[in-house]
Amino acid sequence: MSFLNPILILIALTAGISMYAWSNRALLDGWILSPYLMQQRQQWYRFLTSGFLHADLTHLLFNMFAFYSFSPIVLRQYVVNFGVGAGIGFFLLLYLGGIILSSVPTFFRHRNNPGYHSLGASGGVSSVVFASVLLFPVAPGGGGIYIFPLPIPIQPFVFGLLYLAYSYYMSRRSADNINHDAHFYGALYGVLVTLALLPSSALNFGQQVQLYLSNIL
Repeated sequence: MSFLNPILILIALTAGISMYAWSNRALLDGWILSPYLMQQRQQWYRFLTSGFLHADLTHLLFNMFAFYSFSPIVLRQYVVNFGVGAGIGFFLLLYLGGIILSSVPTFFRHRNNPGYHSLGASGGVSSVVFASVLLFPVAPGGGGIYIFPLPIPIQPFVFGLLYLAYSYYMSRRSADNINHDAHFYGALYGVLVTLALLPSSALNFGQQVQLYLSNIL
């Protein structure tokens, strides 16, 4: 089985459901994360279904591109350590669990606000991205991650720290319509799940970062 198969299946499902929901308001309203309705009607399934909806094509493409870019190395590492069946199972736990659990703080924060809604796979994508950062904090060959608008690549562990700080700050400000809580808590979930599954990744992370810093200082 190709390592990409479960990744491509998730991308196809997310893209198909998202695009269908753009022309089906009933589906969108029934699946979107609505903390107020979830509390009033006990509709807990929305924790998961909202992760298969996106606001528009840009939102969908951004999330799925990030997911596709970081997923293979995480899935491969899981499969190498646990075998194909368990590796894929743990990968689904990482991604789908990230979608669900990253929305729990949002639920408690907005459960009394009937006007608040949220959608998107950002929590799951953040879980996968940060699992990859934990496993491979330093890019090989002096490369890195390009983050717009920075003109030069940065190391994954630097990106991780900046991303967490930015998400936390923006979440506290509540100055836009982006669910920064999902980004922040999805990232933390991805790190914690990978640490629980592969405790040696903590030591590996520290060693790689220490070696990188010693080479540039």
